[in-house]
Amino acid sequence: MTIERPLLLSRERRSLLDRLAADPAVPFALAVTGPGGHGKTALLGEVARRCRQAGQTVLTTVPAATEPPGPGTVLLVDDAHLLDDTRLGALRALVDTGRHRIVVGYRPWPRCAALVELADALRRHADPLLLVPFTPEQTAARCAAAPEAARLADHVHAQTAGVPRDVDRLVHALSAAPGSTLSAASGSTLSAASGSTLSAAPALLPSAAPGPGGAASPGEPPQSALVEFGPDLDRLTPDARCLLLALAAGVPLTVDLLGALLDRTPGAVAELVAATRAAGLLTADHRITPLARRAVVALSPPTDRTAVWHRLVDQRLGRGGPVLPLVSALRAVGALGDCPAPALRAAAEEALAEQPALAAELFAAATAAGSSAPGRQAVAALLAGDLDTALRLADRLLAGAAPDDRAEAAAVAATALAHRGQTGRSVELYRWSGTPAAAAFAEVGSLATATTTGDAGPVGPATGGPPTLGAGAARLMAEGVRASIDGTPTTALSTLVQAAALLEPDGRTVLLPDSPAALAALTGVHCAELDIAERVLDRATASGIGGPLLARRHLLLRAWILMLRGRTAAAADAAAAATASGGPLESRDLLFATTLELGVARRNSDLGALQRGWGHALDAVVRHPVDLFTLLPLGELAIAAARLGELDRLEPHLHQARTLLGRLGDPPLWSAPLHWSGLHAAILADRPGAAEEHVAALTADADHSRYAAVAATAAASWVDVLRGTVAPARVEAAARGLYDAGFCWDAARLAGQAAIRTADRRAMTALLDCARVFQGRHAGAKSGPAGGKGGPGGARGGQRPPGGAAPPAAEVDAVPRSELSEREHEVAELVLAGLTYREIGDRLFISAKTVEHHVARMRSRLNCANRTELLALLRTLVAERMAVAGGGAWRERPTR
Repeated sequence: MTIERPLLLSRERRSLLDRLAADPAVPFALAVTGPGGHGKTALLGEVARRCRQAGQTVLTTVPAATEPPGPGTVLLVDDAHLLDDTRLGALRALVDTGRHRIVVGYRPWPRCAALVELADALRRHADPLLLVPFTPEQTAARCAAAPEAARLADHVHAQTAGVPRDVDRLVHALSAAPGSTLSAASGSTLSAASGSTLSAAPALLPSAAPGPGGAASPGEPPQSALVEFGPDLDRLTPDARCLLLALAAGVPLTVDLLGALLDRTPGAVAELVAATRAAGLLTADHRITPLARRAVVALSPPTDRTAVWHRLVDQRLGRGGPVLPLVSALRAVGALGDCPAPALRAAAEEALAEQPALAAELFAAATAAGSSAPGRQAVAALLAGDLDTALRLADRLLAGAAPDDRAEAAAVAATALAHRGQTGRSVELYRWSGTPAAAAFAEVGSLATATTTGDAGPVGPATGGPPTLGAGAARLMAEGVRASIDGTPTTALSTLVQAAALLEPDGRTVLLPDSPAALAALTGVHCAELDIAERVLDRATASGIGGPLLARRHLLLRAWILMLRGRTAAAADAAAAATASGGPLESRDLLFATTLELGVARRNSDLGALQRGWGHALDAVVRHPVDLFTLLPLGELAIAAARLGELDRLEPHLHQARTLLGRLGDPPLWSAPLHWSGLHAAILADRPGAAEEHVAALTADADHSRYAAVAATAAASWVDVLRGTVAPARVEAAARGLYDAGFCWDAARLAGQAAIRTADRRAMTALLDCARVFQGRHAGAKSGPAGGKGGPGGARGGQRPPGGAAPPAAEVDAVPRSELSEREHEVAELVLAGLTYREIGDRLFISAKTVEHHVARMRSRLNCANRTELLALLRTLVAERMAVAGGGAWRERPTR
């Protein structure tokens, strides 16, 4: 079904047409000019319709000189640029008399002398009506009515640049697509928008499939829209079609480049551009629209297309220019097969740093075109994170390639295996590769697993290499890891940060088993320099060190630091962003990701999430052998395992970790965090002896690093608190040390545990205030009067229940402990930890109002006169319950 639609004309243009049709006796001369497809013929048709309605005679051919138009006749001449000089002269003579009604339409090219004279004569009577493309609003008006049309309006305008003919073609083609919806334009008056004309067109648009955001996502232009360009292209000269093919490649081309490509002078090129522009196939700035570009590619003979693009590629290669934009443009229109192999390979090298996945595809295409590039394809696949493809290609090259290619293949395979936890095999391949960088990476792997590298000399096909940035960074990485074992933390951290900085200018294409930024961040965490760790990770992310292969590694470590700081929501978001990008996680990243999930759940007291994530984390531990750089997640898993009663299942892996550290001489930098985690696991598992051993180990290493010092002080204070000995000043100092080192959650936890175990009213209040500050809350939060709205403390919803004073001893002894339910005990623990009613509700999966009711019932059952008495009694109840549950003072019961 075809629906006639009115022209889109400005008010001024409509007024002009109204005057033309109003008085048949008034002479009138007007020129209408614009490129093909801009509505010239449609406008003249509208003029004819109005004039006939007014009773005027319409003449569309140039009369002989002896037969001028009579009174009441309107002469409408279309395509005057195609007339010969004789007819153009006759028209000019009629215009010069000033006695006739004449409208002449013509394109801006070709412009012979006679046409120029005619245009000048017409201009003396009235300014020409210049036809221009639609504005976005006018294109939207063409697509108006149906919701589908409204969503597609921007797409249509972008594809056509507002050329009216092409807008109609695309809209009409979309209307015929399966699932289209009729969208008839409403109204019969002309639009008041400024612009030009459009021929009658249907108003049908397809039902587009929802895109990622839920909006319609238009796809490729329908083939029917492209086919309609055939007659326009057929009317062009062969040179003009070659020009369009060159421009369809999608790269900027200067006049001299086009002249060399088409073997034409600059003047001849300018003529071709003008002719093509006049045909409506180029925009005013001599660009080809996306729709016309696809039509040119689809409708041109393959031999012509290949010949033009081959010459264009050869020209770019000959001049040393980049070919990636050209090759990418050809790939976008499905013509990658028309590219010669050298261009594909050159484009792949250009894409390697920023788009390794595209580079791998182009290297594969180059190989298919006859240029063998499997080694480079393997490198690109590895940088893109496609380890399966990288390993497959590398293994084939190792079996039968030339020595240089085999060395590169060995490095690729070694790097891929390192990311999959096969460090021993990775070290073997690095040593076999024999380059200086490979030798350094082999040393890093050997240190990480506490194995010997044997002979450090090259054993493979390569015997050396230039001192590149990558080689220098690799050597610094090895030196930094070595210093972390038998040197000082300052030296190790500084060396690794330097290695990361060395790769920042151009580290996107360096094959790395692990990034120096990641190792620097791990070292920073292990020596309590979290600020430095964060900054080096941020710089690595910004500079793209290691490409997509290591991007997740950096994001996960950044999330880990957020978790240590107690920013669990931000840590969960960062971890989710890391896991959502790309394909499945490799074993090392999977271990960190799953452990992050458990660590966040533990800190949020989310027992359900802890139980749900435990199985996945255990699988990740099994997949990735223990090494020096996975001790952090192993320690966190030990605490989670103890909390779930599963510590025995993790014991073999912890034994491997202790054995590894023992072979390295128990380096304090790497062992201190594991001892800190071991302490908390031992407390949760009710193993006092093991806890004492961890405290002793931390105390022995206290002089080695900041981490060991603050952890030793905090560990000793924690054990004393669990035994019932609370020294407020010592606890606060220990918690402050943890907080200053960046371990905010642990600091708040220590202060909170001490607060609920002290009988000193002022000490309890001060420690609870410290816990709130360390958790990011304000100390000494005010509340409403006792018994007021919101229950004890006036805490309601987001308000905070404050600390309270201890009641007399007699009152404590008389507390009816058996009257509190299990749920009320859980609420009591969280209230004493300083959480708001809303936060307690989130953790227990109940509403804040329900928490408020629980607190009110507890106050009633315990017969407390005010909030101070209630909180003091709850503190005593919780402390004694923990002691009974643990069989003594060892059992730390985490808030849930």
